[in-house]
Amino acid sequence: MRILIAEDERDMNRLISKALEKEGYSVDSCFDGAEALEYLRSAEYDGAVLDVMMPKKDGYQVVKELRESGSSLPVLFLTARDSISDRVKGLDLGADDYLIKPFDFDELLARIRVMTRRRTGQGTSVITIGDLSIDTASHEVRRGQRTVELSAREYSILKYMAANKGRVLSRDQIEEHVWNFDYEGGTNVVDVYISYLRKKIDKPGEEKLIHTVWGSGWVLRDGK
Repeated sequence: MRILIAEDERDMNRLISKALEKEGYSVDSCFDGAEALEYLRSAEYDGAVLDVMMPKKDGYQVVKELRESGSSLPVLFLTARDSISDRVKGLDLGADDYLIKPFDFDELLARIRVMTRRRTGQGTSVITIGDLSIDTASHEVRRGQRTVELSAREYSILKYMAANKGRVLSRDQIEEHVWNFDYEGGTNVVDVYISYLRKKIDKPGEEKLIHTVWGSGWVLRDGK
């Protein structure tokens, strides 16, 4: 999934970005609220982590403008402000969660997982399609009784497809969610990774779960 980090403390921004990338997220980062809105308006994200106190536009202003535009993007606020009134203000403006600095990175990752699960209607950390299970907390992928070993990029694509199970995803949608603005790849890179996934997920004799919809893209679902 693709996440935007807007945090003006550059060291903190870098640490958060690296932690999310290690977990398989595609991450874009910026350092002020005006830039954050530009990013959010130019790409489709699955969630945003916003510092409250940022230059140009603070986190409150960013969320206010997002919600006024009709966006339901999940947003988590990071802030050193710990008063009840500050938290209430952020939540009333439309934030989904609030984390006080300093924070534990494991807690941040858990909150992001919960926040993005709400958007997809997923109740637990485990997504199942037929006999395929994907644990988004541990990153364990199983097909029946066997464990499926995936690269970070393969896992990111599978998780995105699983979060949208039953929905046909185009090449552009997958590319936009799994790679960030720095990506400079070939036009067939998604096709190549789908091929890798098929070899690992759909073994001979197993029910086919990754389906091609010619002219449209791919869908992850059980059944023919």
